[in-house]
Amino acid sequence: MKMKKVVALSTVIGVAIAGIAFISPASAEPVSNSYVLVGSDTLQDSSNALLNGTGVTASTVRVVTSGAATIGSFDAFGSAVIQTKTGGPFFTRPSGSGAGVTALRASITGNLLSGVNISDQVDIARSSSGPGTSADAAGKLVYVPYARDAVSYAYKGGTAAWANITAAQLTQIYNGTLTTIDGVAVRPRLPQTASGTRKFFLTAIGVGGGTSAPAVSDVGNVTPENDATQLVAGDIIPFSAANWVAQANGVTAVNTTTSATAALGTPITGTVPFTGTAPSLVPNSAFYSDTTFGRDTYLVVEYNRVDSTNPAYDAVLAALVNPTGSGATSLTSFGSGAATSGAVKKKFGFLAPSTNVAQRAYATL
Repeated sequence: MKMKKVVALSTVIGVAIAGIAFISPASAEPVSNSYVLVGSDTLQDSSNALLNGTGVTASTVRVVTSGAATIGSFDAFGSAVIQTKTGGPFFTRPSGSGAGVTALRASITGNLLSGVNISDQVDIARSSSGPGTSADAAGKLVYVPYARDAVSYAYKGGTAAWANITAAQLTQIYNGTLTTIDGVAVRPRLPQTASGTRKFFLTAIGVGGGTSAPAVSDVGNVTPENDATQLVAGDIIPFSAANWVAQANGVTAVNTTTSATAALGTPITGTVPFTGTAPSLVPNSAFYSDTTFGRDTYLVVEYNRVDSTNPAYDAVLAALVNPTGSGATSLTSFGSGAATSGAVKKKFGFLAPSTNVAQRAYATL
């Protein structure tokens, strides 16, 4: 949605998916001849920058593979359908962390995704949330820590009190028992249902089992996450602190934060999500390390393909998600030097993850 791709494919093709006719866009995202990433909006801009090449650290950084391989990173929002690999099918765009992991699973198993067989069309899922109850030491997927983020809330309008809405008040707001803050009506909103940020936020405030909120109707809700232009006066919505920092600092192609005259609040008394002023905001490690609102984010891959003892082992894919790899080969490494992936991710509002230990998940795909 925000970071533009460096390669475009010009085509107009009519396809039918699950009984609905779609037309692919005239200017589409790049078809890959190697690996494909889909899923989380929260991680897409930083991963796109690493794959396309960026100079935001005053040193050119680009994660590449050997030879002429191109890596396709597909945004969470855009055309209704995407084609990820040459000659592959068009299928529903995975909009969010949950949808990305679902697409990865379908790519591995051959199970249909919205009526389409997408076998071998997705290699990496971006996820802003961990495996949760799907964690399993013998799992067929592995979640590799990518970076540390935190989740707060964005709001528009209100009073000075809206900048410090507590976690307890957020619980009441999303349960529908608190409808005004400092005398001003508040309208809670949520991102689309497949959003990892949505799931994390609702879990953090203890509402709806992390899936829904009594005060928010999901009927017709396609509100994209991390987009403050969606807000009108009185609105409040969960928002990635890293995305807020990146947008305000101008390292993404689109800034929906300051342009929408919205603000990012803090649910932790005395601990703000960032310090400084735009375009030089800096993530606040105290907020990111909070056990309720701080979170690690992940890249998810098939475990067999990164297990060197397995016949399906793919050394190049394993290098792409190797947290101890170099800035030139790894998306998940987090060095401090200007020429490292970690330095780029910090410019995009992230900090180093709390651990580089991967988690396996999904014993059954």
